Amino acid sequence: MNNSLDIIKILEQEYGNLGCALNYTTPYELLIATILSAQTTDETVNKATAELFKDYNKPHDIAKLTPQELEGYIKICGLYKTKAKNIIEASKIIVEQFNGNVPNKMEDLIKLPGVGRKTANVVLSNAFGKDAIAVDTHVFRVANRLGLANAKDVLQTEKQLMENIPKSYWSRAHHWLIWHGRKICTARNPKCDLCKLRDFCKYFAENK
Repeated sequence: MNNSLDIIKILEQEYGNLGCALNYTTPYELLIATILSAQTTDETVNKATAELFKDYNKPHDIAKLTPQELEGYIKICGLYKTKAKNIIEASKIIVEQFNGNVPNKMEDLIKLPGVGRKTANVVLSNAFGKDAIAVDTHVFRVANRLGLANAKDVLQTEKQLMENIPKSYWSRAHHWLIWHGRKICTARNPKCDLCKLRDFCKYFAENK
């Protein structure tokens, strides 16, 4: 992509100081917060985890909870019953198979209940400092609108972004795409008049 580096440089100017919006202090806390973030805002997750992590923030402790006990903390997050079950099961696996430590390899992370590639990439990137691109709904939308990807699903989008963005930018660029999707390139009524990327944007060219 000829324009990909130009796009990334502008995103860096706009959002360079912004990173992960989830509050966490350990890889385990980030894993739990990211599982909870599916179909829920980061702000809602941060409210739930503020209470949860005060009482329970280690896999040994959460593995011992009943689903009902955990549900009481995370009810404000969507799909809370499924998430409670997955978090407890994932915590048990972390205790039994990984000595209480969150694994730092994709193949191990995606075996945990409730963890797909997006969640795994968030953890690998933010908790372990590995180069990774997590494709959530914002990244998928913005990347394909800008022409950084031309894909029908998140996996192909992830692969194309890895090809089109220099590796040293992967982890940071995924945050910048998220912030751009929240602030400017919204799902409905994107603010194209305010967007500094519109000269590069496939969506703008087709809809102006």
